[in-house]
Amino acid sequence: MDHIVFLTGRLAEKSLLRVLEGMAPTPFTWEIREIGLQVAALMTADMIRRRVSAPLAAQRVIVPGRCRGELAALSAHYGVPFERGPEEVKDLPQYFGHAAKPFDLTRYETGIFAEIVDAPHLDLDAIAARARAYAAQGADVIDLGCLPDTPFAHLEDAVRRLKAEGHRVSVDSMRTDELLRGGRAGADYLMSLNLDTLWIADEVSATPILVARHPGDPASLDAAIEHCAARGRPFLADPILDPIPFGLAASIARYVQLRARYPEVAIMMGIGNVTELTEADTSGINAVLLGMAAELRVSAVLTTSVSQHARRAVREADVARRVMHAAREAQVLPKGIDGDLATVHARRPFPYSAAEIDEVAREVRDPNFRVQVSAEGLHVYNRDGHRRGSDPFALYPQLHLEADGGHAFYMGVQLARAEIAWRLGKRFDQDQPLDWGCAIERDEQDLSAWCAPGETMKKR
Repeated sequence: MDHIVFLTGRLAEKSLLRVLEGMAPTPFTWEIREIGLQVAALMTADMIRRRVSAPLAAQRVIVPGRCRGELAALSAHYGVPFERGPEEVKDLPQYFGHAAKPFDLTRYETGIFAEIVDAPHLDLDAIAARARAYAAQGADVIDLGCLPDTPFAHLEDAVRRLKAEGHRVSVDSMRTDELLRGGRAGADYLMSLNLDTLWIADEVSATPILVARHPGDPASLDAAIEHCAARGRPFLADPILDPIPFGLAASIARYVQLRARYPEVAIMMGIGNVTELTEADTSGINAVLLGMAAELRVSAVLTTSVSQHARRAVREADVARRVMHAAREAQVLPKGIDGDLATVHARRPFPYSAAEIDEVAREVRDPNFRVQVSAEGLHVYNRDGHRRGSDPFALYPQLHLEADGGHAFYMGVQLARAEIAWRLGKRFDQDQPLDWGCAIERDEQDLSAWCAPGETMKKR
């Protein structure tokens, strides 16, 4: 049985002890070492080397999640693997659960077609820029959306430009001449062909996306499938997903029925009709739609990113396809795999109760303010007392920062973040930005590098 040493600070020691005792029985033995600092999050690799004697009688050493410095160097120095644990002590049970059974989120089955819906109105540079942005969010194919009454004189140039930049390309048009032009220019896919326009597939090498003559005519989609299958021609079949309240449930049934009739065919699902046309957070909608796609083994989804509320739809689809693939393959519920789709609310927003925060607050002996959030509200404490409330404007006068502009600004930012976290049910960590999941671009944090001083700490 492995023996694990947990390094921590004085204020977190009691909480760490309770959590580890609450995990009993553990598949490892453990001990806690408080290394002589108050706040565990301020621990660094250099500090550990100065304060922890070698050798360490352990098979693993767990340091706080925000510990900065090169852990590989510590592992070499002590001859024991060092690893960062979770940022919050209360997350240790989940941390060890994931360590026992990690999920591989590099794998997925469903491709993403990202449509540039107004391509005829954009010049080549703008089309290429949009394509690069979608690809960065996870798109596998860039779809050039044609417009029925708008000439697309530079269609061929657009296809060639995107292909030259390494993208796979589809052309989406209701006009046969544009589909032919796109296919002859080198497009990889054409959407959408029905039984009446299948002749286009004989003129070009692009893979056709097949649809019914109209959504209520599944027989015509079946006939198109049989036509391509008989010729050994690759294709994707799309029964068309309708928006709410214009037949969404019935269209979902069409996908289920298509999969039942054709267990092996490649299916396309256009999800933009739901994400774009529903005024709701798209991360949750994408989670459900890509969950259905995983169950039905949908080969590709077509998504759009037009409305401002859907501006991260491509990235959300990318996260969702990976999470739902992992859940399906492991035959587990899509919980605890990855939190990036929970953009507004956290699964465990308040790890500490008001009583636990109060216990820590009583141990503080310095003037520095700590800010925490419990289910009851905001907590601000230092050696001079523990202030509680739900309104930063009510708490702020109690801090007496009138003569310290930099500190006042800092505490204003922290209290604002804390209030947002409390009201929405998000995790709040002092000095850290709120976690909005895949709703925003996040810079990778390099914990091996030292943290530069914040704006309010810089010398002017």
